[in-house]
Amino acid sequence: MAGEVFDIRLCNVIVLGVSFMLIFTAFQTASMAEESVLNSADSNSNGSSNGTSTFDGAGYKSLSVIYIVFAVSNWVAPSIVVVIGAKLSMFFGSLLYLLFIVSFLKPMLWSLYTGSVLVGFGAAVLWTGQGNFLTTNSDSETISRNSGIFWALLQFSLLFGNAYSYFVLKGAQVISTDERTKLFIGLSGAGLLGSLCLLFLRKRHSSDNINLNSSGQVIADTPLSVLKRSFHLIRTKEMLLLSITIFYTGIELTFFSGVYGTCLSNNLHFGKEAKGLIGISGMFIGVGEILGGSLFGLMGKSTNRHGRDLIIMFGYVVHMVCFFLIFINLPERSPINESNEATYITSSKYVAILCSFLLGLGDSSFNTQIYSLLGFMFPEDSSPAFAIFKFVQSISAAIAFFYSDYLILQYQLLIMVILGTFGCFSFSLVEWKSTKINTEGYQSI
Repeated sequence: MAGEVFDIRLCNVIVLGVSFMLIFTAFQTASMAEESVLNSADSNSNGSSNGTSTFDGAGYKSLSVIYIVFAVSNWVAPSIVVVIGAKLSMFFGSLLYLLFIVSFLKPMLWSLYTGSVLVGFGAAVLWTGQGNFLTTNSDSETISRNSGIFWALLQFSLLFGNAYSYFVLKGAQVISTDERTKLFIGLSGAGLLGSLCLLFLRKRHSSDNINLNSSGQVIADTPLSVLKRSFHLIRTKEMLLLSITIFYTGIELTFFSGVYGTCLSNNLHFGKEAKGLIGISGMFIGVGEILGGSLFGLMGKSTNRHGRDLIIMFGYVVHMVCFFLIFINLPERSPINESNEATYITSSKYVAILCSFLLGLGDSSFNTQIYSLLGFMFPEDSSPAFAIFKFVQSISAAIAFFYSDYLILQYQLLIMVILGTFGCFSFSLVEWKSTKINTEGYQSI
C-alpha cells in the first residue's frame, strides 16, 4: 500500500510539473514578446510610424498591472483553494492565463488590460493551489525531491518557449499579422493542453483541507479561518525572516527575466548579434534552472541530512560570481538605452551567456529550497504560506520593474548583492531552527 501511495504522489508531482511547463511555455513566451508584438500591431494598423502610438509602452504597463493584481489577490487565493480545492483552483487559474494569451490574436487596449487583471488574479489562485497540492503530495522526506522535480519540469518552458519564438519570428524587428497569429495560436494550444493536463491530477485523500485543534478535534477550514491564518502567519518571526529571502528572489527574477535581456540587446559592443542574444540567453537561463532543479531533486535525501542552507549558500555564491562578471562585462547604462561605453573587460558574448546559465542555476537554488522549507515547516498551512510567498515575491518584482528603467546596471547589481546577502543569512537562521525542531520533535510554528 505504501508503494502504491508513493507512486500516486510522485505521478501527481510529475503531471503537475508538465502542466506548468506547458502553461508557462505559453505565458512566459507571450510576456517576453508582448512589447514587440504590441508595437508591431500598432505599426501595422497605422500603416506608418507617423500615427499616434496606441500601444506605446503598453506591454510594460500590462506587466505592472499583472504583478500588482497578483500581489493583492494572494490574500484571497487561499480562501478560494479551501472552498473548491487545489486541483480546480489551478484549473480555473490556468484558464485565465489562456484568456490573456488568446487576447493577443487581435490586440486591443481594453482586452490587454482586462486580460492583465484576470491573469494577475489567476496567477495568485494557480500558484497558491500549486503550493498546497505539492505539499499534500509530499512529506518531510520527499518535499526536497519533489520541489526539485517540479522546478526542473517547469523550467523546460524557457527552452521550448524561446525556441518556438525564435523559429516563428526569426529575429523579425516588426512582427506581421500572420507571424503574430501563428505565434499565439501555437502558444494558446500549449496553454490549453497544460490546463487539460491538470484535470489528470489524482486526489490522494479527502482530508487535505482538515486541521486538528489542540484538543485533537477535527476543524474544517473556512475562507475566513484561512484568511485569519494568513495574517497570523505573516507576523511570525520565521515568515518575516523568510520574507527577506523571498524578496530577493523577486528582485533577481525581474533582473533575469527582463533587465538582463535588455542589457544584452542594448550592448553595442555585440553589434548585429545583440538582439539575437536575447533568445539564446533565455535558453541558457532555462538550462541553469533545469540542471539546478534536477540536481537538487536528486539530492533530496542528502538535503534532509545536511540541511537546505548549504544549497542556498551555493546559490548565493553562484549569483555573486555572476553579478561580478556582469559588472565587468556590460556597459553601466545598458539597462536604460543602447550603449557603447567602455567596460572593465572586452565585452564577451560568451561571458554573457555563461552569466545567463549562472542566473538560472542560482535562481533554482533559492526557489527549490524555499518551496521545500515552506512545505516542511507549514504542512497544515500550505495555502497561506505559499500565498504569502507569492505576495512578497510579486511585490518585490513590481518594485524592481519600476526602478529598472531608471537605475544604471551597477546600482541594480548592488541592490541584489545586499539583498542576496541578507536573504542567504535569514534563510539559514530559519533552516537551523527548523532542523532543531525536527530533531527534538516537530511542532507547528
